Amino acid sequence: MSLPEKALIILRGLPGSGKSTLAQLLSDGGKHPVFGIDDYFTDENGKYHFDHLKNHLAYKHCENRTHQAMLEGTPIIILDNTFTMEWEMEPYFKLASDMGYQVHVMTVENRHHGKNSHDIPEDQIEKMKAKYKVVL
Repeated sequence: MSLPEKALIILRGLPGSGKSTLAQLLSDGGKHPVFGIDDYFTDENGKYHFDHLKNHLAYKHCENRTHQAMLEGTPIIILDNTFTMEWEMEPYFKLASDMGYQVHVMTVENRHHGKNSHDIPEDQIEKMKAKYKVVL
């Protein structure tokens, strides 16, 4: 079996599951780009400023960066988002299909009892859990 020439790796999981840590491991020291919704809300000093009113802009920003990397022929692209609902991944499935990328979706589980880095309240995480669907 040969490896795909171009791959889109979608990391999904609840806040604190370790998606960002795994993304950095998979990026091979930054060789492969990692894009996420959080990038939009993170300033040049690495400080996170979430604004739910701009969430739609963050989704589009991530999608545009992914599309640009695909246009440039980047062989491996990694996405790091919660992706709790299927519709959140749909634009990436379409981009991958249009641009000849093989998609790999990985669900990251919080088996290490990690804490989310953005202080998302537990009741909000429970709501996310209730919406989370895995396709096997």
